[in-house]
Amino acid sequence: MTEQTAREKVGEPTREQVADYLRAHPDFFVEQDELLRSLTLPHDSGRAISLVERQVHLFREQRDTLRRELVELVSIARHNDRLFEKSKRLLMQVIEARSLNDMAAAIDDSVRGDFGLDAASILLFSETELPDAAQGALHVVNPKEAHERLGNFLEGERAVCGQFRESDREFLFPDREEPIASVALVPLRNEELVGVFAIGSCEPGYFDQSMGSLFLSYISDTLSRLLPPMIGRHTSAAPVTDIASESR
Repeated sequence: MTEQTAREKVGEPTREQVADYLRAHPDFFVEQDELLRSLTLPHDSGRAISLVERQVHLFREQRDTLRRELVELVSIARHNDRLFEKSKRLLMQVIEARSLNDMAAAIDDSVRGDFGLDAASILLFSETELPDAAQGALHVVNPKEAHERLGNFLEGERAVCGQFRESDREFLFPDREEPIASVALVPLRNEELVGVFAIGSCEPGYFDQSMGSLFLSYISDTLSRLLPPMIGRHTSAAPVTDIASESR
């Protein structure tokens, strides 16, 4: 015979019934000071404590938990604020760029300087070479080759983060002496796919699938809108220096 069955036989309430009653009458102990003082509970230290002491202990634990969560939220907010300012500076430089190479240089400087990462890369998908040779973070690749090499990474619109295959990393970041270990990649899409924007770190675990990519998406959205008209200007007959002078 279990303890609960024995209690039911003598008409005593079960633990569940007592718990349900107390939940339904949270003010039960208001006029029961003597009862409160007589109730004891086991404590981690081994000694018995009163119900009031137990409540105080639980409130302190809850307070400490809330305090830790608040500190964490404040830290995240400060980090996001710094990230926003860096992203804002980068976007302003990208918008003010007068050529593709100026844009690529601004992105490269910001990603490695402001963000403290190891590499940035803009891969433009084009079957024809640009009149002005690509420099720094800017690379022109054949669309067919890009689809063969990057495959599923180009199908979505959101950032993909992780440790890509070595051949993929070499394709995204060519001519690097120190290899990139982890990558965040965003397709650049404006009605159609125009390229990809990738940032890389030499630290293997720096980028992973759980990492937030909101600010990276903001940057890629801006690039997706600015690149097509800029590419059109570069593939026209006018050289880059003439385009820059016309823009002044």
